[in-house]
Amino acid sequence: MNKHFFGDTTVLLGRSLKHVTRSVDTIITTAMMPVAMMLMFVYVFGGAISTGSDSYVSYMLPGILLITVASGVAYTALRLFTDMKSGIFERFQSLPIARSGVLWAHVLTSLVANLLSLVIVVGVALLMGFRSGAGLSTWLAVAGILLLFTLALTWLAVIPGLSAKSVDGAGAFSYPLIFLPFLSSAFVPTATMPGPVRAFAEHQPVTSIVNALRALLTEQPVGTDIWIALAWCAGLLVVAYVFATITYRRKIS
Repeated sequence: MNKHFFGDTTVLLGRSLKHVTRSVDTIITTAMMPVAMMLMFVYVFGGAISTGSDSYVSYMLPGILLITVASGVAYTALRLFTDMKSGIFERFQSLPIARSGVLWAHVLTSLVANLLSLVIVVGVALLMGFRSGAGLSTWLAVAGILLLFTLALTWLAVIPGLSAKSVDGAGAFSYPLIFLPFLSSAFVPTATMPGPVRAFAEHQPVTSIVNALRALLTEQPVGTDIWIALAWCAGLLVVAYVFATITYRRKIS
């Protein structure tokens, strides 16, 4: 059964990746907005923002990376929505293939596409002065957190991708996710925020994830932030996966 699943998923992944390679502009578009934000915040607002960090681009990069992922998973929802409306799911259902392989192909495609977008954003950040003395193990930890975060948001994207009534509805779920880093420690220290906003910012998941990534990249003590970040990502992943699979079964039943 496992061999059947992996074989089917690999074939379907190849199909899904072809759509991405034929429209590389989606990856560029996904990276363009975070890059534009990074340029604006560093060169327009950076001089007026005090973070206690030598390099503002290094301070804000973790938040920009999360925004990149949030932007990228919107395309996962759109690709799923397109497949649903084209009737391709019904055709797959009539074939002797693992049904869950269809979803996993889209999820893995999202991981590949988001990885490429993240590499572009980090490359631009390096050109803007971002530097990190972190070693290989630390970079692997950063990659692991981003991978878990991307998986969680991708499975969350599967839900509107399967259930939305329109193209706009399929992608609209990502707007709150893109906005959430602005109400966190991504761009300014939470200590500078007014009381109620500060309370929300300090206890929402993005702040812990940003703080963990920033500490790793700047070689600072991570503390409990990394465990809180992993707990948020893992918890969201489990909940999103359960609801996504339930939605999928209802759609194909």
